[in-house]
Order: sequence, then C-alpha cells, then structure tokens
Amino acid sequence: MYPHERSLVQRLAGKPFALVGVNSDKDIEELHTAMAKEQITWPSWFDGGGTGGPIASLYQVNAWPTIYVLDPKGVIRFKNVRGEALDKAVDGLLEEFGLNDVMVPAQAEKGRAKPARRREVQKKSNGGKGAQAAEKTGTSK
Repeated sequence: MYPHERSLVQRLAGKPFALVGVNSDKDIEELHTAMAKEQITWPSWFDGGGTGGPIASLYQVNAWPTIYVLDPKGVIRFKNVRGEALDKAVDGLLEEFGLNDVMVPAQAEKGRAKPARRREVQKKSNGGKGAQAAEKTGTSK
C-alpha cells in the first residue's frame, strides 16, 4: 500500500492534490517508527492511540486502512479505492474540476513527514483547490 501511495504523491507533485493519513497506533512513538520505516512523507495525524480516536469516530472508520477520496469541495466521492482504482478516482476528479493543467507552488518539504498530535478534530475544506485522498491506517485492530 505505501509504495503505491508514495508513487501517487510523486506523480501528482505540483498538482492540486493532498494525501493525508490518520494513524491509530497505540502510541506516538510507534507512529514515528512506522513513518520512518515506510518512508511516509505526507502528513499523518496521531488519532489518540487507538481505533476509537476522535477522527476515526467522526468519520465512522471501523476497518484499517480506510481510504476516502474527497473532491475539491470536501465531499467524499470514493471510499476504499486502492491501486489503479485510486489513481483513476483522483485523476477523474482533477479532470472533472478542470484541474489537470493547474500547478501549485512547491511547498517546503522540511518537516512535512512529522506526524501532528491532534486532540481536536476539525473539518476543513481545501478551498476548492484540488482532490484529496485521506487514509486511516494503523497497526491497532
């Protein structure tokens, strides 16, 4: 799973696309270790140390991994698509919203791979700027 996600992030670099992860490992050190081992370079949030964290609860996640693909308006358009189906979902949304030729300024990579520690869940839209794929991962079952 992670190799495909890495390739998706690389292929869509500069496009209006964001991959974010939510992790349910029991402690934040497990998350740091997994991110380093799996070469996760996209943001990944620690969901409170278990499968019943605030993000998993808000989005009714009951299986890991769960993948949501959101459109530029923040609407969940696809759930649990992987591999080629994930590519098609994201590419299709970029096409549907006329964003295939849009390039965004490069963001500094320094520090992006560090997981954020969040206790409160905030619903955010990406302001109509592109497709997002969100993933809920973790080793907890």
